[in-house]
Amino acid sequence: MYVEMGCLAIALVSFTVIFISIIWQICRILFWRPYVVTKCFRKQGIRGPPYSVLSGSLHEIERLKNAARGSVLETSSNDIIQRVVPHYHRWSLDYGDTFLYWFGTQPRICISDPELAKHILSNKFGCFIKPMTRPLLEKMAGRGLGLVNGADWVKHRRITSPAFTSGKLKVMMKRMAECTLSMLHEWKNQSFVAHNQCKMIEVNGEFRKLTADIIAQTAFGTSYVQGREVFEAQRELRQCCRASIADILIPWSLYLPTPENLGIWKTERRLNKALRSIIESRLNSQVSRSSDSVHGDDLLGLMIGESEAAKTKPGLKLSMNEIIEECKMFFFAGQDTTSTLLSWTVFLLSSHQEWQDRLRQEVLKECGMGIPDSDMLAKLKLVNMVFLEVLRLYSPVITTFRKASKDIKFGNLIIPRDTCISIPVVKIHRMEKYWGEDANEFNPLRFSNGVSEAAKHPNALIAFGMGPRACIGKKFAMLEAKIVIVLMLQRFSFFLSPDYKHTPMENLTLQPQCGIPILMEPLLL
Repeated sequence: MYVEMGCLAIALVSFTVIFISIIWQICRILFWRPYVVTKCFRKQGIRGPPYSVLSGSLHEIERLKNAARGSVLETSSNDIIQRVVPHYHRWSLDYGDTFLYWFGTQPRICISDPELAKHILSNKFGCFIKPMTRPLLEKMAGRGLGLVNGADWVKHRRITSPAFTSGKLKVMMKRMAECTLSMLHEWKNQSFVAHNQCKMIEVNGEFRKLTADIIAQTAFGTSYVQGREVFEAQRELRQCCRASIADILIPWSLYLPTPENLGIWKTERRLNKALRSIIESRLNSQVSRSSDSVHGDDLLGLMIGESEAAKTKPGLKLSMNEIIEECKMFFFAGQDTTSTLLSWTVFLLSSHQEWQDRLRQEVLKECGMGIPDSDMLAKLKLVNMVFLEVLRLYSPVITTFRKASKDIKFGNLIIPRDTCISIPVVKIHRMEKYWGEDANEFNPLRFSNGVSEAAKHPNALIAFGMGPRACIGKKFAMLEAKIVIVLMLQRFSFFLSPDYKHTPMENLTLQPQCGIPILMEPLLL
């Protein structure tokens, strides 16, 4: 009897301790930490929108974004901040360029100073890491190179970086050109309107298919048709990210068997199955003897080869699941970044015919009507300047984030541990104190003397990030974009359709909400 009572008492005490511990953790996350962090920043003169329990500032962000999506900008306006990130615009006016807001229960400090951004992105103090991303976003884009930290990042970077050397990129150029010419051939063969010989093309959708085909062939040795299941599954998961914020407010909500989650789980299984099929197909295939690797010299072959070579070194080996996660990352980023860059480039060249004409003259002078090689592309100074200006005004990446892994002091600024730093690329690229009074105007000539001389701060252009974690695919994306634009300028003159509505929006990257319809006229050169 006494033994039973003693066991019951121990169980009751244990349950009470666990219950109190859980309640304390909940109170600490929902109430105590927001109070402490807010107080810390207020002492430094940094304020922001009030914290709401659990949701933080999310409902205000969604309210402002939903209101902004109903607006249409003037076609000639490049001042897109109010529409794309209306919360940044509102809070900058209310609280200044540096302010605190809350992404659920996660504190975020917005910093618009390029000098501070340089130190943070270069990780000068060794304490700025990639923050955990949304669970739903991770299912779509994978936990690959762009999201891992520490030793995992070193391992992933070491394995993937050889796929993006100059030598490898030169080999990819032919395939990039072939894919582009196939698309342009289809455009030319479509029925043209008789009275003006122009065909309406929605270029954003076309470029998404093109860049998907290119990344599938050059990095994974497959075609767009074979990789379609991957892209379709990622597109569906992307739509889920946009439709719901439940996984932000309650991360474990994704594990509940709701109708929405059942659909997400099914789509994720499709995505993983499609990628596993591509990987296993490579494992079982015979690669050309001209290849330096048993499994091929592209990104997938290098990942598989390095993983097998490291079998005796478990810490350096990529597991099958890690390869799948890395494939998700490169399938998504390889398609999305370049298609977005190309879409806004064509929009701006259609809106500024004088620049389209100047670029065409340069292309015909340096490349003629042939397929450009690397030497020809290196001579296209105006083309490069235009791309830099497009990246400034319509950077695919709208905001980049880091997290403080410990308390850190920047001059007079103290950032508490686990605070997320938000660097608004779209805002820094438009600040008049760095870019001058014409900051919202399309002026490629500002890059005549290079990136570092284009603004009053040498690091004011951060479209691809900077430091050790700068975009690994930057050269790939720029090379691909240049080849596509060169081949387009050789064969088509293009104009903005009267049906175009200027509606840039944030959908993970900077996307045209209503597409970009362009009138294409084939050239007879």
